[in-house]
Amino acid sequence: MIHCGKKHICAVVACILISASILICSWKDPQLQNNITRKIFPQETIASPAGQLCRGKPAQNVITPLKDNRTFIISPYFDDRESKVTRVIGIVHHEDVKQLYCWFCCQPNGKIYVSKANIDVHSDRFGFPYGAADIVCLEPKNCDPTHVAIHQSPHGNIDQLPRFEIKNRKAETFSVDFTICISAMFGNYNNVLQFIQSMEMYKILGVQKVVIYKNNCSHLMEKVLKFYMEEGTVEIIPWPINSHLKVSSKWHFSMDAKDIGYYGQITALNDCIYRNMQRSKFVVLNDADEIILPLKHPDWKTMMSSLQEQNPGTGIFLFENHIFPEDVSTHMFNISSWNTVPGVNILQHVHREPDRKDVFNPRKMIIDPRKVIQTSVHSVLRAYGNSVNVPMDVALIYHCRVPLQGNLPRESLIRDTTLWRYNSSLIMNVNKVLYQTVL
Repeated sequence: MIHCGKKHICAVVACILISASILICSWKDPQLQNNITRKIFPQETIASPAGQLCRGKPAQNVITPLKDNRTFIISPYFDDRESKVTRVIGIVHHEDVKQLYCWFCCQPNGKIYVSKANIDVHSDRFGFPYGAADIVCLEPKNCDPTHVAIHQSPHGNIDQLPRFEIKNRKAETFSVDFTICISAMFGNYNNVLQFIQSMEMYKILGVQKVVIYKNNCSHLMEKVLKFYMEEGTVEIIPWPINSHLKVSSKWHFSMDAKDIGYYGQITALNDCIYRNMQRSKFVVLNDADEIILPLKHPDWKTMMSSLQEQNPGTGIFLFENHIFPEDVSTHMFNISSWNTVPGVNILQHVHREPDRKDVFNPRKMIIDPRKVIQTSVHSVLRAYGNSVNVPMDVALIYHCRVPLQGNLPRESLIRDTTLWRYNSSLIMNVNKVLYQTVL
């Protein structure tokens, strides 16, 4: 308590206390498109929350709910591509969450500054009440925050708030050329043989890292994942989203009225892009049963070098999906030891469905992560630079799954043995993994 001899002295002291405050910034963000400059509207400086210094409880999990149970924080990332902001990847209820604040822990003085967030729910929500969101806060001047907490109010006690490390704060050199993001592995996933074949094809094509957002899988699949993690190829991000929300395995709310679609796949993909923004030259967004097969090049490195040379300034390359039905097979490569392993042998499925008139073939992507702001599953929502649809004679997505055109006779399918160009290396590498994990 401050004791004052005169009223005007108390008034001066009060003014000093109010002035020694933290800044609350309100940031209005127009659509983040190419070369759009943000407008920043600073608010009045107010008193700091109880003069607090950096504290709080370090977040322990990949998905952290706030007290409102309408906001779920995945991870914050430093983003200085337009101005110095912290971009928090999260999941929010699109109607209920209207106001959030970033409580920054500034260095070197350890003081707390609060900045009002712009809550940008991604447009591809597909009718579900919860969707991927960017919670974006302008960072205070003369502050290099290492951690941030997210709160519904600019006031409160930071000791009660989970604290998140802001990633991508330090620039790094690329450690890998290609990283694949797979989201999400769920439904007690047990397609072991096809998964191993896909992994070995990725490595043949030039992938060094595969990031998997794992909800659950079979015990046998756990053994395989453990092998690839110890090898250094796979990074597992635990993804227990069904512990927080009612999840759908469908992509649209009209198909399955739950809280969020397809196990929060879009949120995971966006997190994966930012997670690998500084450590991977390219990020590949596809599923474990999909392989981008080059037709004119032996691997992805030579293919992407050629595509970038032909398309300067392009950061998003989209590849057309083609279904190779798993119920149409050939007797080639019927390897007896593989028959005991659960899952599909992709070498036996080389007939693809023909294109249908007036039906759009969805695409998957190889992107330069530094040119992407927001992504959906089959397209990028916001980006710097251009996108290009890669012609089918350059590459296509080999997608071995249940048929989409199940009534077609075999003679209507197109025999495409592009995959067999890799059969020798693929068989040898798959056998090595199987003998160390399954057989």
